[in-house]
Amino acid sequence: MTITAFYDDLAEHYHLMFEDWDRSIVRQASILGPLLEQYSGTKAPQVLDCSCGIGTQTLGLALRGHRLIASDLSRSSVARAQREARRLGAEVQFHVADMRGLRLIPSQGFDVVLAADNALPHLLSNDDLDLASRQMFGKLRPGGVVLVSLRDYDRLIETKPTMQAPSFFGEARTRRIVHQVWDWDEGEYDLHLYLSFQASRSWLSKHYVSRYRALLREDLNTAFKKSGFVEIEWLESDMTGYYQPIVVARKPL
Repeated sequence: MTITAFYDDLAEHYHLMFEDWDRSIVRQASILGPLLEQYSGTKAPQVLDCSCGIGTQTLGLALRGHRLIASDLSRSSVARAQREARRLGAEVQFHVADMRGLRLIPSQGFDVVLAADNALPHLLSNDDLDLASRQMFGKLRPGGVVLVSLRDYDRLIETKPTMQAPSFFGEARTRRIVHQVWDWDEGEYDLHLYLSFQASRSWLSKHYVSRYRALLREDLNTAFKKSGFVEIEWLESDMTGYYQPIVVARKPL
């Protein structure tokens, strides 16, 4: 399954992976927002969220007062994000665009380019990683920053876990089970996502599959440096309170 097909298929049920998606929107913005403000040096940064999905980070940041333009390669995810933005009253301009083709987005000079929630490890080759990094660099103003969150693959590659323990959410008539299985192939793995949820009086089960690479910090640092980024800084989860490590890098003045 292609990356696009994976997220197109998942778009309508993506929120079910969270205990309370609306609450997660607010909580993530409460962590990411101050970081974006700190590193961009402005209280209302102009942000390009280049892997916005259904809007988990985009919507909360827009409601926080940041100026958001958001893009994703999945047309279905963007359509869902647009609906959620209308529901919440968030002002966001959306585009369908791959991280490797951000030139299709007409706006330039962003304070921040954001790629959260383990999006970059979908890029399996160094050539694609370099291309995405160059595209992000090109969208920033001088002195602007890129902010990326991803799994801690430097740790995970040592043990290569084969599953993520099931999570059980909800109450009567809204119960659901979220469960992942990882099939490793050297430095890559196929992620199998299983969603089981109550629909009316019966249960439905969904199975989604996508390929990831175990993107090591050294490899991402190298891609950023090749693109021209400086001041690369890794922020650990125990320091930020965010559920994944975050890397920040700056475009020189």
